[in-house]
Amino acid sequence: MSTTTLDARASAKRRKTSLHSQRLWALWGSYAALAVFVVIFLVPPFYTVVTSLKSSAEISAQVGSPWMVNHPTLDNFWYLITYPNFQTYYLNSAMITAVTVVVSMTISVMAAFSLSRMGFWGSQTLSTGVFLTYLVPPSLLFIPLFQIVGMMGLINNLWCLALLYPTLAVPFCTWIMIGYFSSIPRELDEAALIDGASYIQILLKIFIPVAMPGIIAATIFAFTVAWGAFLYPLAYLYTSSQMVLTVGIISDLIRGDVFQWGKIMAACLLASLPPIVIYAFLMDYYVAGLTAGATKG
Repeated sequence: MSTTTLDARASAKRRKTSLHSQRLWALWGSYAALAVFVVIFLVPPFYTVVTSLKSSAEISAQVGSPWMVNHPTLDNFWYLITYPNFQTYYLNSAMITAVTVVVSMTISVMAAFSLSRMGFWGSQTLSTGVFLTYLVPPSLLFIPLFQIVGMMGLINNLWCLALLYPTLAVPFCTWIMIGYFSSIPRELDEAALIDGASYIQILLKIFIPVAMPGIIAATIFAFTVAWGAFLYPLAYLYTSSQMVLTVGIISDLIRGDVFQWGKIMAACLLASLPPIVIYAFLMDYYVAGLTAGATKG
């Protein structure tokens, strides 16, 4: 075997070893960065759980480590479950979230189908404009919206949120659905049009079943917006019977400079259960819906 062949094999072996070493370092670096982020993101929930299991006396005493529970108790959870105001907040949040999801998804699906498939003049510009409205911070809008809601006589009325929340959810949900509808082959709706189907029939019988992962992703987003919104309910609602969870928790459990930390943390955990359950079971659909259309073309 010639010297040139031996050198070539040795060089190829060194390159292979170097590439393997680089991949190994990249893998360990990824794991290290992931571990840091896991710690950062899991510390607050862990502290929330620990504090919710403490009595007010144990929290006030500040004896021992704040990360440990000396005498675990479920009194904070039981207090909230049997507290009429907390039940009202939970019910109000559930009702407003359900209405917001239905309204937002109805508007978003129809708008996305029109913008992505009907191809009227200016549809591309309008699609971009719809998304740009989502980028406007709610903190810039709640003052003019307050005047509009006041003229409608809906200040301190729970159902004003059913008008306001869709303004936060519809633009992004429409953008998600436009991307998903655009990834569906045009041959499907063209064949349906040839067979005499109307646009409504195409939407209901073809696009909605095919685009169900995208619809689920947009639905989860609309749910998250409505369930976790804080600024609008804080600005427009001020009586216990009309409040939702995000505002009711701080209104009832913070009195002046007295923070009932055990009950606050327990309330946060109870309020976070619906989003946790939804994301746990539908995360794959959410990711698929958000990434749809990314490789189109």
